[in-house]
Amino acid sequence: MEVQIFGVKKSADTRKALRFFSERRVKTHFVDLLERPASLGELRRFAQKFGVAALVDRASKRFGDLGLQYAQLSDERWLEKLSEEPLLLRLPLVRNANQVVIGADEATWKSWLGR
Repeated sequence: MEVQIFGVKKSADTRKALRFFSERRVKTHFVDLLERPASLGELRRFAQKFGVAALVDRASKRFGDLGLQYAQLSDERWLEKLSEEPLLLRLPLVRNANQVVIGADEATWKSWLGR
């Protein structure tokens, strides 16, 4: 089993995900979104399951800084914006094969481990 975690090092939830899997000796592949932004295809994978609105962290400082609270963007434009501005994402984005989850969801992570 190998888990892919998309996030930023400053995010407490991203660190929580990394710690959760490392404590259970699960191989992880960490993608720092500040160094390498998520591709549109990768974001679409999460959006297909949860919807684009679930990816957007409306409480983030960056969301307010960009003045997006009144923005009326299409789903495709939101995905482009999220790819350009990773600090707008609800983090971490965690993927295990074809299973995906947004945010620190330990219950789902445990189910992946069969515990």
